[in-house]
Amino acid sequence: MAGYFKLDTAKDGQFFFNLKAGNHETVLTSELYKQKQSALDGIESVKKNSQVDAHYHREVSKKGQDFFHLVAANGQVIGKSEEYSSKSAMEDGIAVVKKIAPTAEVKE
Repeated sequence: MAGYFKLDTAKDGQFFFNLKAGNHETVLTSELYKQKQSALDGIESVKKNSQVDAHYHREVSKKGQDFFHLVAANGQVIGKSEEYSSKSAMEDGIAVVKKIAPTAEVKE
């Protein structure tokens, strides 16, 4: 399953990225960055931190759906998942991020 990071520009000119699975589904979305280089640094942080299970903060939304944040060593959120229908689906999403992030290429 070859994944990739898709680097995009928001309407306000800020940058963000999505980590896409091999089927092009988004598995992680970044925060907004003012500089392109900051977004690229965020991608490198995802690659590094995706391998540390403790950096996945598992949560439940107000609607009762499971999701996760991926955080850096300093606790800063570097990506958020979609909301899942079950805990097991969320864990599958985490497994996908762990598998594809370290070697994912960047597409603009």
